[in-house]
Amino acid sequence: MDVKIEPTWKEQLKEEFEKPYFSRLAEEVRRQYGTYTCYPPARLIFNAFNLCPFDKVKVVILGQDPYHEPNQAHGLSFSVLDGVAFPPSLQNIFKEIHDDLGTDIPVSGNLTRWAEQGVLLLNSTLTVRAHHANSHAQLGWQTFTDAAIRQLADNRENIVFMLWGGYARGKSYMIDKNRHLVLESVHPSPLSANRGGWFGNHHFSRCNEYLRQHGKQEIEF
Repeated sequence: MDVKIEPTWKEQLKEEFEKPYFSRLAEEVRRQYGTYTCYPPARLIFNAFNLCPFDKVKVVILGQDPYHEPNQAHGLSFSVLDGVAFPPSLQNIFKEIHDDLGTDIPVSGNLTRWAEQGVLLLNSTLTVRAHHANSHAQLGWQTFTDAAIRQLADNRENIVFMLWGGYARGKSYMIDKNRHLVLESVHPSPLSANRGGWFGNHHFSRCNEYLRQHGKQEIEF
């Protein structure tokens, strides 16, 4: 199947594109987009990959599925378009960055600037029906995104994986902690963060310290 995705990722994931599950997934996604309002816009489904080539990935931040309300999702986990109010999880991410690194809270929740520095902002499920969280969770996306995580874990060195919440932390078994840094905490959503464990996790300073130690440019979060 000829999938329009960034070339280095196309090479890494070429076997996935030829598997029966991906053909079924693509067909069902086309049906969903043709029948319902779905997010992100179809042209942005692979935005995380397109903005962050395989060989440029320094950090992976794993989300669950896209925002399901209008004008929010654009293919990057936790990110929203310019001018859109920060969802609660993103508010808490920015608060922790402010407390951890001392930087100002940005005016935009558009995290394209992170992706372009080598942060793969990957949702496990890449599409969603409007107003229905996790509505595409059973379509087969997780098989595909798990394959992407494995390719990074097995074929790259010294990547920082940020796994927030039980769902993301459930992916840690795929990552060799002798080759990569795995940072785990509760999810930044208010329900989890306010119970403790999110604020003060220092993931962003720990990430940059690890990148420095391995001769990589820090991320300007």
